[in-house]
Amino acid sequence: MSEQNYQAFWNEVLNLIHEEYKAKGQEDEFTLWFNMTYLKDTLTQITVSVPSKMMWDMMVKKGHVKEIQDKLYEMTGQNVDITYVAKKDFILPSPPAAEMPAEEKKDSPAEQTSESEKNKANAKDFKKHPQLDENFTFDTFVPGENSDYAFRAAWAAAKDPGGGFSPLLIYGGSGMGKTHLMQSIGNHLYNEKKGNIKICYISAENFTNEFTTSIKNITTEKFKTKYRNLDVLLIDDIHFLIGKEGTQEELFHTFEDLHQKKAQIVFTCDRPITELKGMFDRLASRINSGTKVDLQPPNYETRQAILRKELEILNKHIDPEVVDYIAKNVQTNVRELKGCLITMLNYADLMNHPLTLEIAQKRLRDTVSQTSTESVTIDTIQKVVAEYYNISISDMKSRKRPKKVVIPRQIAIYIARKLCDYSYPELGNEFGGKDHTTIMHSYEKVVDQLKIDSVLDSTIEMLIRKIREYKK
Repeated sequence: MSEQNYQAFWNEVLNLIHEEYKAKGQEDEFTLWFNMTYLKDTLTQITVSVPSKMMWDMMVKKGHVKEIQDKLYEMTGQNVDITYVAKKDFILPSPPAAEMPAEEKKDSPAEQTSESEKNKANAKDFKKHPQLDENFTFDTFVPGENSDYAFRAAWAAAKDPGGGFSPLLIYGGSGMGKTHLMQSIGNHLYNEKKGNIKICYISAENFTNEFTTSIKNITTEKFKTKYRNLDVLLIDDIHFLIGKEGTQEELFHTFEDLHQKKAQIVFTCDRPITELKGMFDRLASRINSGTKVDLQPPNYETRQAILRKELEILNKHIDPEVVDYIAKNVQTNVRELKGCLITMLNYADLMNHPLTLEIAQKRLRDTVSQTSTESVTIDTIQKVVAEYYNISISDMKSRKRPKKVVIPRQIAIYIARKLCDYSYPELGNEFGGKDHTTIMHSYEKVVDQLKIDSVLDSTIEMLIRKIREYKK
């Protein structure tokens, strides 16, 4: 075939997939993961343009490229390869360093110098917004399995403000990176527009205080003018508004006005909006009407990557064994992970000591002890999942095959793989001595199902929250 002969099929396939996602109420997912432009074709290959290599890698990993290939085959009878070209004007941070271990990175001195010079140039050109932390950018955020979807949704909002990702709700526990992602959106837009954009970042508490003061001082019109003429509104910790009826009422009208004007609106919260008691239904409904993404604690590989990124930002070098020790033992959240690293670096600077593993173990013993005792156990996962599905622990560990046992077992294995640093063989031992291939199959079964089942996704999110809140 000559060039462009596949384009009509391509357009039809994407329309079909779009309708399927729309019918499942997952139109935002389609917008995020099928963001590509048809460029050209040959007899056996189609070339498309995508925002970045990172985005393409995740599209392949999540099975979306194969999804297109399968539908093309159904229509044409041809097995067509799909290749990509990354748009040069879409610059995303590299994937987590876990995909390329530190010991495999051997840049030449010339390459290191070039990268350093590039970073200095970027810092020089960076425009500082008075309300935003200049360190909170997409470049300094390390996405992993725990945060990849949230990262990409935030990036999509930054690239198309007021579009399909407004409003955007980012929720999760303390110290997971919600504020970092929210402010990354603001910093990106402020620099993209060279400062010619009205952005406001404010905590829900300060928003409440400012609104209350405006009532006392009879300046509510000034307050409304300020917030209803924004291009971007970023409100942190929306859960603070629980029970504050006056502020909720004002925010609802502000939301309506901004949404109508196609402004970008982003909220963060410590839990899903549906779990907030004491918030007006109509405000909760508006916030919940957009894209909702959650942040979970990072896994071991991502924790390593976060520490290496932090060291790179600080221009520090320490023994890889020390990085590994912190990553293995500090499992609560990103803030505490970075805090442990800073504690260790400060100690080394003050005492003028080289950072050995022994010193790190001594200095971080209290922190490690605390975070380790708070980490999730396999027993807890099995208990919570078994209770939810009304089966026994012995059934979960057995070799029984009824659907009512198999599905909870697979979900428990999936959650254990995400939350605990266990290999497949180790998980096999925890689930009744099963072979590691059985455990791997169970995990992958859930991964595949999550691609098409939003209800399962919500159920697993809920179970993970219950597991983290579980008290023995």
